[in-house]
Amino acid sequence: MNHRKEIKNKFKNRERLFGGWVSYAHPSITETFAKAGFDFIAIDMEHATISLEQAQRIIAASQSEGSLCLPRPVSHSNDWTKPLLDSGADGMLYPMVNTKEEVRNLINLNKYPSMGKRSFGVNRAQGYGFVFDEYVREWNSSSILILQIESIQAVENIESLLSFDEVDGVMVGPYDMSGSLGVPGQTTHPSVLEASKKVILACEKFGKSCGSQIADVTQDGLEKHFDQGYTYSIL
Repeated sequence: MNHRKEIKNKFKNRERLFGGWVSYAHPSITETFAKAGFDFIAIDMEHATISLEQAQRIIAASQSEGSLCLPRPVSHSNDWTKPLLDSGADGMLYPMVNTKEEVRNLINLNKYPSMGKRSFGVNRAQGYGFVFDEYVREWNSSSILILQIESIQAVENIESLLSFDEVDGVMVGPYDMSGSLGVPGQTTHPSVLEASKKVILACEKFGKSCGSQIADVTQDGLEKHFDQGYTYSIL
């Protein structure tokens, strides 16, 4: 829990962070990524075939090597959120968040009362009951909530999305953003870059962390990524 708070504070302080995507279920892949020193591992359940059972193994593998784990579920449904959190996820990375109503719903799913409406259970996250009290006491202040900004609607609503204290940061999704702007797959199209810059500037205004995935993992590519104003990258 202390490590989770440390990384959450780095998000809050807009410090530079590195995450790694995991799209395959075997935990040895996650262990390798975590050993490499990533600050967090993001499980891609949206565009991969990773099941809830497999996700729990990935979460455990990531945490065993000192990396936080933030699953990206298929949807905003509690059918995904509840079991992933109870499996021990350190927070969530939600795809395609467009409205403040969606943000409020996600906060309700992620946070315990009185901040939210998450239900109380006993599973891996709560140490099967051995650390229930500590987990519940610390969860609201230590868990991480990241929103993906992937459409022109989200860009237009960005300030309202960032207005929630419970939101730790956002991730620009360049592929869906390009599709929303009518140039699918053209992630460096001027309209995509312009929309992304609006998100970056809004995050600066609201003091939120802002990241995106990066294809060019060379030193030059990373420097260009951060020079654009991003505070974290997912490789």
